Amino acid sequence: MAGRLPSWLRKRLPAAGDLEATRAILEELGLNTVCQSARCPNQGECFARHTATFMILGNICTRNCRFCAVRNGEPEPLDPGEPQRVAEAAARLGLRHVVVTSVTRDDLPDGGAGHFAATIRALRERLPGCIVEVLTPDFKGREEAIAAVVAAVPNIFNHNVETVPRLYPSVRPGADFQRSLEVLLKVKKFNPGIYTKSGIMVGLGETEGEVIQVMRELRRVGCDILTIGQYLQPSSEHLPVVEYIEPEVFNCYEIRGREMGFIFVASAPFVRSSYNADIFSQEFLEVWGK
Repeated sequence: MAGRLPSWLRKRLPAAGDLEATRAILEELGLNTVCQSARCPNQGECFARHTATFMILGNICTRNCRFCAVRNGEPEPLDPGEPQRVAEAAARLGLRHVVVTSVTRDDLPDGGAGHFAATIRALRERLPGCIVEVLTPDFKGREEAIAAVVAAVPNIFNHNVETVPRLYPSVRPGADFQRSLEVLLKVKKFNPGIYTKSGIMVGLGETEGEVIQVMRELRRVGCDILTIGQYLQPSSEHLPVVEYIEPEVFNCYEIRGREMGFIFVASAPFVRSSYNADIFSQEFLEVWGK
């Protein structure tokens, strides 16, 4: 197992006032964020920048991935007013690039796809011209659920493979690597104009060769955007860190990814799926017609 936290994984805390302003908006509107529920190490930095990744469909997940701090259990009923409140929060925070994710809801017939679509539509109505990115579960591979989200036309459809296939039984029980690839493939089938995105954590015991192979598999299904970050153990009850990956290795992954044809690669220790997600839209403003 990995030893002491290396110097490149230590962060300074931002000013409390900036943090509280964002927290106050989220609390007033009764919204969940993956930043808080997953104990993201970038939470303070992002909240200080008045940005957050909204987590819809409640805050209790029907799966129990061993890397994730989101609670597992029996979810509560859907909140029909949540999409409009997400849009209101995004407007108050002044977001131009909005990221919406969710817990996994295997208890719902559509896996929550309709709620994703409603949230996208609410954002379009409240913030015309904003870039909408969704980070979805696999919907158990249901084609009609994926199609429902695609029909609402998010700019970016993200679904993370999270780790290499060999580690799925210990890291993502209940998930399937090939099924996750199929999600991304089906998005392109339904609407080739939507950018697809995926992410992987490193430091769980994978080899560099396995990471490169995952990158190849993602390109095979047309994935456009890739994120790679260091896994950090949320608590003693979660999977331990096997290795802290050197920054130079992350740099190599980024170079290889661009060589493979990903149009955007974010690879660094603190990179997470939605961390600085707006950098992509800033680099490709002409794509969005802004």
